[in-house]
Amino acid sequence: MVSSTGRIMWSVSAALLPGFAVLSVHFGSGYLRNIAIAWPLACALDWAAAKARGRPANLADGSVTLTVLILALTLPPAAAWHAVAVATGGAVLLARQLYGGLGHNIFNPAMAGYAIALISYPLAMGTWPPLVDGHTGATALTALKYRDGLTVAEAFRQNPAFGHFGGRAWEWANLAFAAGGLWLMLRGLIAWRVVTAFLITLGALALIFNDGGSSSSAGPPLFHLLSGGILLAAFFVITDPVTHPGSQPGQWLFGAITAAITFVIRAWGGYPDGIAFAVLIANAATPLIDRAFRQGFGGQSLRKSQ
Repeated sequence: MVSSTGRIMWSVSAALLPGFAVLSVHFGSGYLRNIAIAWPLACALDWAAAKARGRPANLADGSVTLTVLILALTLPPAAAWHAVAVATGGAVLLARQLYGGLGHNIFNPAMAGYAIALISYPLAMGTWPPLVDGHTGATALTALKYRDGLTVAEAFRQNPAFGHFGGRAWEWANLAFAAGGLWLMLRGLIAWRVVTAFLITLGALALIFNDGGSSSSAGPPLFHLLSGGILLAAFFVITDPVTHPGSQPGQWLFGAITAAITFVIRAWGGYPDGIAFAVLIANAATPLIDRAFRQGFGGQSLRKSQ
């Protein structure tokens, strides 16, 4: 019999399917290849680590599968197999089992694995299949960040990495992920406050620093909301209940912090996208946020919500 945790994990995994389908249509079988590499490796590592710790290994609860799906969808579809393997090992062993397994991890396992692979294999993690007639393998975020003095409008016209509003292919995939995420939200399976705070903050910062689309613009709000895996992260990553605060005000703050760090890295950091690092930094702040709102600012007690 599948536990309540298992039902939630498998429901979240199912909600990823629309986005997975859209990405597969545009990029081919690369994401399925990522899953084929990562899933058996993740299951083997999780089982071995649990046995080594003298704990029962429960692969049926779907938590390992969900981690693999999110990780496989964030890794480039053309990533080298060893980058996928390193990301998987980091997610399962370092971010999950090292902290005691499911429910005890501080950091989101998929984002930890992604960040480890990004730092270890920056070239392999930047390899994307061409989108239009073999002209580009860059993402829209990379094209905007290194556009050589072009205005936003000029960059959109000249580089096939851009779609109508965001990144080509990713703008539609993000909408598909949002559809799956809204289904989860309506079922009460993810924290809507975290998602709402994240999207409002990211959109507001993009609006403030857009400056009409000049050569120094950070990009318009729609671009930031529909480029990279931003809605995948908004609905499926930052909503991980183990790694975000439990209090209602804490969830608002967590979402806002994650969005702010994401935007700062996108606009002025050394990487085209910063969602993985933003999530991990916000995860590290979660115990402090929980403690602050549990004790209350100024000594007033605040009740923690589930």
